[in-house]
Amino acid sequence: MQIHTASAQEWEAARQNLLVKEKELTRARDALAAERRRMPWLPVEKSYSFDTPNGKAGLADLFDGRRQLIVYRAFFEPGVHGWPEQACRGCSMVADQVAHVAHLNARDTTLVFASRAPQSDIARLKARMEWDFPWVTVTDSFDADFDVDEWHGTNVFIRDGGKIYRTYFVKSRGDEQMGGTWNYLDITPLGRQEVWEDSPEGYPQTPTYKWWNWHDSYVAGAAPDKRWVEISDAGEAAFRKESAQS
Repeated sequence: MQIHTASAQEWEAARQNLLVKEKELTRARDALAAERRRMPWLPVEKSYSFDTPNGKAGLADLFDGRRQLIVYRAFFEPGVHGWPEQACRGCSMVADQVAHVAHLNARDTTLVFASRAPQSDIARLKARMEWDFPWVTVTDSFDADFDVDEWHGTNVFIRDGGKIYRTYFVKSRGDEQMGGTWNYLDITPLGRQEVWEDSPEGYPQTPTYKWWNWHDSYVAGAAPDKRWVEISDAGEAAFRKESAQS
């Protein structure tokens, strides 16, 4: 292995050069997310049924009262390597990276994993691996209809009135970025729902950072904590100052 050493000044210069490209990538990623929020919505016309810990459920039920739904098709079923002790290794790596879903829930978004394994096996696996996000059993053509019958993938849906729409789909290496709250929100039609985002008129947006909370402290409809507002305002001002100086 070749090692390239440098002085502190040379190292900082190299970091600053790379930072220019990294910021370009961040802006491009934000622009792509803005375009994604303008994707057309595909009506879901069929009915689907899932087994859950509480019995049978339809697709609308998986939203759990929220407006947006993200469904990751994980492979845990007969024929998958590791069955019945373990799920697919790749899908399990995705599961290991899922952030606490309370943050998604606070943005009116539900995350669900779906497989063909019976609920008893899913419950056992979740307990062993210490996963606590919802995981349902596919019982019909849902996986085939949404392009995840032979490979993993992430589908996004939204409810508008009594209708459900498919809004986005990502698979293969696109799933590598999934797991973090921000990346999940960036593939939804409503996005992060913060005022800095380029979103269509009328989309829900709240002041940046202000909705953040400890995962056990979210209260629906609660006003942002006054002290956190002060801290986040100071942080934003510092970021803007640093950006202007650079």
